[in-house]
Amino acid sequence: MKPTRIGIIGVGQIGKSHLEAYAKIPEIEVVAAADLNEAELNRVSDLYDIPNRYADFRELLKRDDIEAVDVCLHNNYHAPVTIEALQAGKHVYCEKPIAGSYADGKAMLEAAAANKRMLHVQLAQLYTAETKAAKLLIEGGKLGRVYHARSAGHRRRGRPYVDGYGSPTFVKKEEAAGGALFDMGVYHISQLLYLMGNPRVARVSGKTYQEIGMDEARKELSGYNVEELGLGFVRFEDGLTLDIIEAWAVQLGSLEGSSIVGSEGGVRLNPFSYHATLCDLDMNATFDLGAMSFRHHQLRENEHAYDSSQHHWAAVLQGRVPLLPTAEIALQTMLISEGIYISDRLGREVTAEEVLAFSESKAILL
Repeated sequence: MKPTRIGIIGVGQIGKSHLEAYAKIPEIEVVAAADLNEAELNRVSDLYDIPNRYADFRELLKRDDIEAVDVCLHNNYHAPVTIEALQAGKHVYCEKPIAGSYADGKAMLEAAAANKRMLHVQLAQLYTAETKAAKLLIEGGKLGRVYHARSAGHRRRGRPYVDGYGSPTFVKKEEAAGGALFDMGVYHISQLLYLMGNPRVARVSGKTYQEIGMDEARKELSGYNVEELGLGFVRFEDGLTLDIIEAWAVQLGSLEGSSIVGSEGGVRLNPFSYHATLCDLDMNATFDLGAMSFRHHQLRENEHAYDSSQHHWAAVLQGRVPLLPTAEIALQTMLISEGIYISDRLGREVTAEEVLAFSESKAILL
């Protein structure tokens, strides 16, 4: 098949990462790019041989030879740019999180449905060998009735900009809308929602912190006003529960990674291990995930379509595999994260209905 022609909107840190991935996927041809920073736009476009360049993304959307666009902007720009792209008849692949609020994410899904176009969200952890192995064990009944999961992410001191990398826009609510939960937590929460079958949220409680000292000059310059640590507890409608700890900065050398448990067994995702009771013996087991991946790539058709989020998008655009429900999972992830913020502000547990009622658009128009 001929490569699918796409455009990319935003060639900053995330845009460059996406372009690097596309460079290794022959099914995709990036033929146009847009960014307000014309000097960087030209530099990056030269690097990746992108012929058509636009300071205004709306000019890119006018092209009738582009089937899809990749939106690589900061969180509060996701919804307005994605919705315009969908209305222009383009399928959209959007960087995580889906948007700056549940209200904006919901509007994106509604626009995709109204315009009969696909919306895909970058949830990288769905494609790891650990996620695939856990899903095999769950679907094979080796966990029994799944009832609880733990979402965990750890950095000792890894706050964007103030700890030495990234731009100030990562740490300002005005553009990023959130901190550790939106930046890192989205990966771990979405991974577990996927393994749990994306259950419907009933209630959320949580707390956020910004306690650890940082470079004062960078703090003032950046306007740092988001959380470095987010904690949460989620009750789902079918009785499942999920607890969350996500740290950009915390005074601990490490945290135990994400896990999921059931009546017959449990899985720890990183490093991957399986735990069960056999003949009244407590068993802790490991698996050869590399051998699993090799066999699946040799024996399963289109297995490479699940090697990464970009590989999946390429295969979906060419009609070789159906789209995973990444937008729906990303929206539930946003409901949980925003629920933690609202719970912290109100000082109590909140219902999913309350999150929907309190959620307001954070969209910034370009």
